[in-house]
Amino acid sequence: MYKHVWESGESIALPVGKAVCVGRNYVAHAKELNNPIPDSPLLFIKPATAFCHFQSPLRLNSTLGEHHYEAELVLLVGSRIDHNTSAPLEHISGIATGLDLTLRDLQSELKQQGHPWECAKAYDNSCSLTPFRPVDGLSESSVLHYAFWQNGQLKQRGDSSLMIFNLHTLLKACARYFTLLPGDIVMTGTPKGVGALQSKDELTLSLLDGPAYTAIVDIS
Repeated sequence: MYKHVWESGESIALPVGKAVCVGRNYVAHAKELNNPIPDSPLLFIKPATAFCHFQSPLRLNSTLGEHHYEAELVLLVGSRIDHNTSAPLEHISGIATGLDLTLRDLQSELKQQGHPWECAKAYDNSCSLTPFRPVDGLSESSVLHYAFWQNGQLKQRGDSSLMIFNLHTLLKACARYFTLLPGDIVMTGTPKGVGALQSKDELTLSLLDGPAYTAIVDIS
């Protein structure tokens, strides 16, 4: 069963809550999928049942269709953030990287029909997370870098300074609609370079000033 953990390996004394995810937060990624650039953050939720550790094997259900990776910077909420919170970054207690996995064909079909995305985005094991690095809040000037490799090839490189909506704006937008509780996470959007996963792929995620984490994909 998934539990939040620190880079040290210690368990984090927070419950596992929801993931509030942000779509199309990098211009190049929106363009690669032929999506319009949003005027405000595009938000959706993954439940706690979607969470899994980024470790081997990364088990995915082959009957659901083709799984696509989207590597993202992840924020761990340490204390309550609601619509009245003036400095939400001060309430972040950890940062990590993660995969917002997507059933791309199903997502496209649902979008064309005007239906919600949940089945393509919120399914079991669709939110794969590395251990968190503790932080004592973040500032609006914080710039965070991360990267994702598939079978040794660099596929995605993220830079929070290139986000359409910065971290402060994202948290304010999330909290306008969804109160963020301790143990919730915010997935901040993916840069360009998304693609399909295959069984036995070796995946690597890293904050670029920290350790690299590796997982082997098992699609069965």
